[in-house]
Amino acid sequence: MIRLAALAALLGTSFIANAQTTAITGATVHTLGPDGTLKDATILIDGGRVIDVGSDVDVPRGARVVDAGGKIVTPGLMTPIGRIGLVEVGMSAGPVDSVQRGDRFTASFDVADAFNPRSTLVAVNRIEGITRAVITPEASGPDAAGDKSHLIAGLAAVVNLGGDRDSIDRRGAAMVVYAGESGAALAGESRAHGLLILRDALAEATDYRNDADAWERGQHRDYALGRPDLEALQAVLNGDTPLLVYVDRASDILTLIDLASEFDVRLIIASGVEAWLVADDIAAAGIPVILAPEANLPSNFDRLNASEANAATLVAAGVTIAFADGSATSHNARNISQSAGNAVVQGLTRDQAIRAMTLSPAEIFGVDDRVGSIEPGKDADLVIWPGDPLELGNYPDAVYIRGKAVPMESRQTLLRDRYRDVSDSTPPVYRRP
Repeated sequence: MIRLAALAALLGTSFIANAQTTAITGATVHTLGPDGTLKDATILIDGGRVIDVGSDVDVPRGARVVDAGGKIVTPGLMTPIGRIGLVEVGMSAGPVDSVQRGDRFTASFDVADAFNPRSTLVAVNRIEGITRAVITPEASGPDAAGDKSHLIAGLAAVVNLGGDRDSIDRRGAAMVVYAGESGAALAGESRAHGLLILRDALAEATDYRNDADAWERGQHRDYALGRPDLEALQAVLNGDTPLLVYVDRASDILTLIDLASEFDVRLIIASGVEAWLVADDIAAAGIPVILAPEANLPSNFDRLNASEANAATLVAAGVTIAFADGSATSHNARNISQSAGNAVVQGLTRDQAIRAMTLSPAEIFGVDDRVGSIEPGKDADLVIWPGDPLELGNYPDAVYIRGKAVPMESRQTLLRDRYRDVSDSTPPVYRRP
């Protein structure tokens, strides 16, 4: 790597930083890249990207210096499943933007169209280190009109939590599907019926791909899916969009592996409580697993073999994992660092746990060329921690998204500060921090 000082020498002049150059100095940096973990390192940021990182980086004149001596810097954390920006209060009477219902649109249902970058949940999560998130559609029970969800719930997207208008990083990052017990509940209480629906959908999409002109001629077969859904499934068939399937039981996982092989599609396992039982099969198929490390109770018959060693067993077999708790996908999506700490207690190394919150989810959803590690050329998504990021009591000192330091405040912190001092005789509504 040519350092900035060397480049300046080649040009015959000293390097002078432009107005937006930032140098974070003195930190222990978990790069998650080829450089590994660096002590007393410096990160240079310019134009929203990392331009250099190392223990021998010269800070250019005019750079804004952030002293992180004695602190830890990691890539920004990424939640791989959730509803950030799609919901405000889950039990409110407002619209539920993440839920797909009815049969008119299933695979083509795209939650990216409803993402709100100014949602209160964005600030709640980013001040605890979440810089990117995967927003996912979900299935639910019948509404007041009797419309229920389809087991093909629709398209997920990768978003950044910078709060800007251009917050959608990647549309069609995954096609969300429900299998196992949850899929059976959407398909006549039969997991076999649910699998048949999925198989038929992929077969219809294949037939449509092979003779799309028949639709224009009015000579196509009768499809259960509409044209928007058939077109959305083309990205699944050509490998651009993986199927993200909620499934827990080991036997169901093996069935899905066979189905993915049959149609030559990519698969991501979500939840995967019994995945550790078939870890070698999952590894051989190159399928990643998104899981909750603390899932250790047989809460239904698909989870009889729940184990807190799930994460460590999968990683030992060579499976790529990421962390997400199905019960904490909105306000508490930020709790993945706590999940990571639990996984370490059960046998994962700290480096493996940090990877599962950063680089691994970026790889799983195809944005690792931009985020997930601290390397020159990548977006400067960084978190400065006062200590071990896996310790429950450690909260970020600073968070950067695409090189910009985000305000370390949320609606909750603003309310806390507003009413912290109650000694004022003015009525509370008039008080200001």
